[in-house]
Amino acid sequence: MLYHLAELLAPHYSGFRVFSYLTLRAILAALTALTIALVVGPWMIQRLADHQIGQNVRDFGPQSHLKKQGTPTMGGALILVAMLGSTLLWSDLSNRYVWIVTAVTAAFGLIGFYDDYLKLVVGNSRGLAARWKFIAQSVAGLAGSFALLYSASSPDATLLHVPFFKEVALPLGAIGFVVLSYFVIVGTSNAVNLTDGLDGLAIMPSVMVAAALGVFAYASGNAIFANYLLIPHVPGVGEVLIFCATLAGAGLGFLWFNTYPAQVFMGDVGALALGAALGTVAVVVRQEIVLFVMGGVFVLETVSVMLQVASFKLTGKRIFRMAPIHHHFELKGWAEPKVIVRFWIITVVLVLAGLATLKVR
Repeated sequence: MLYHLAELLAPHYSGFRVFSYLTLRAILAALTALTIALVVGPWMIQRLADHQIGQNVRDFGPQSHLKKQGTPTMGGALILVAMLGSTLLWSDLSNRYVWIVTAVTAAFGLIGFYDDYLKLVVGNSRGLAARWKFIAQSVAGLAGSFALLYSASSPDATLLHVPFFKEVALPLGAIGFVVLSYFVIVGTSNAVNLTDGLDGLAIMPSVMVAAALGVFAYASGNAIFANYLLIPHVPGVGEVLIFCATLAGAGLGFLWFNTYPAQVFMGDVGALALGAALGTVAVVVRQEIVLFVMGGVFVLETVSVMLQVASFKLTGKRIFRMAPIHHHFELKGWAEPKVIVRFWIITVVLVLAGLATLKVR
């Protein structure tokens, strides 16, 4: 809205033209989302505490987690409020990619909200039944995939680009594009949800990956940069940088309250939405493989669960002391902050590796 207001005022005062620059609006969007999160955070945490919407801790997990019983959760709503509010303020609302990414994020947020509501307010320990949760995610993921397919304005927008190679791009076709997009969006959503088990463990990697994807969005949306860097040029996708900036800003604001020892947890409402946001942005900028690299921590957490389940069903034995793998390290004696920071360090390295693909071809 502020972007469009600046456009209206620019003919009368040239100073407003500065808001046409993506980089400035991205900075302002991140700061706005951060401010919203920091201002609204204490109020929201207090409301959650007043209504006794607190974390239920399993007694068969790490014993150090028992003290987290009752910690306010569903704090992911704070991230969504800050993200969506700042996106509406600073982005070009005529851009179709902004609306698609925002809609998919909101849809997964609603699914997570309902799941949290059933578990924490209604008192249903199982929450939303797994099959209905999967069906809801599938509907939202497929809707986003088809929307991206029909909004594609160039051949590059539907090719699978392989990093580190100059001209390796695989044609997917309509069906292939939808299937890949669906798995990236739904898979990333669930991967972030599995990672969200320790204070700040999921949010900081999400912030870093979002910031890196914002760089890809900016470069892909600029024909000159895309041609120079040999990455797909997708007209209009540069505006997604604003969305990525709001995710980074809102995530940092949430981390202020979620850092160890956490005052609030994000719950499914935040984890599912953040994962879907990252997956959708990766599809939009045609960097699905790079997301797999930069989100390596999310991949590791997911694979650890899959291996644990497969091993136990096939052999009756567990590979890890507990899955997801961050609990395995806790049970080995690592202090929770040590696990968190080490996973952050791994993410920094992987994000840098992903950014290196911009030039190493």
